[in-house]
Amino acid sequence: MDLSAIYKAVIEGSVPSVEQGVKQALEENIKPDKILNEALIAAMTEVGKRFQSGEFFVPEMLISARAMKAGVEMLRPLFVEAGIEPIGKVIIGTVLGDMHDIGKNLVGLMLEGAGFEVKDLGVDVSAEKFVTAVKEEKPHVLGMSALLTTTMTSIEGITKALEEAGLRKDLKVIAGGACLTEETAIRFGADGYAPDAASAVDKIKELTGLGT
Repeated sequence: MDLSAIYKAVIEGSVPSVEQGVKQALEENIKPDKILNEALIAAMTEVGKRFQSGEFFVPEMLISARAMKAGVEMLRPLFVEAGIEPIGKVIIGTVLGDMHDIGKNLVGLMLEGAGFEVKDLGVDVSAEKFVTAVKEEKPHVLGMSALLTTTMTSIEGITKALEEAGLRKDLKVIAGGACLTEETAIRFGADGYAPDAASAVDKIKELTGLGT
C-alpha cells in the first residue's frame, strides 16, 4: 500500500484512519520500522514544520501527535518482539509549583514518535524526584518545563542537585516554557533550550547526536 494515506491521516489528526492504515500496512507485510519512519515520523516532522511556520497551532499539533501515538502504540509490541531498541531515553517533567502540562505532554508525544523512550514524571516535580528518576532510569536527556516566572528558578535548583549527585557527566538537560529564553535556560544550568515541542526534538537530537 501507499504509506501516504497514513502520513495524511497523521497530519489531519485522524486516529481511526491512522489505525486502519497501520493495520492494512502490517497485513501487507510492510515492515514496522518503514511504517514508523516513512509515515508516522515523517508526518510529525511535517507537522512540526507547519507549527514553526505559523500554519499549525498547539491544538493541531496535539491532535496530530495523538493520531501518531495511536500508530506508534500499534507498532510498539512488534518492535519489542523484534528486540528493536529505542534510539534513546528521555525523562520529562514540569517543575515544582507549576501545574502546566500541555507543552510537556506534546514534547513527550513528539519524542515517542521520533523513536525515543519517554518517562513522564508529570507536573509539580521536585528536584529530589528528578534526581531519583535520573539515578534509576539513567536517561540520555532530562527535559524540564516551567511556564511561570515564579517557578522557572527551580530549574537552577534541579541542575545543581544533579551536579551534587554526580549525575551531570553523561546527562544532557534541556528546558522550555513560556517564561524562559535560551539565555535564562543556559544561565540556570541547562545545556539547551527549546521554545516549542518540534524544536525540543531537534535540540535533543543536536545535543545527543541520537537519531540524526
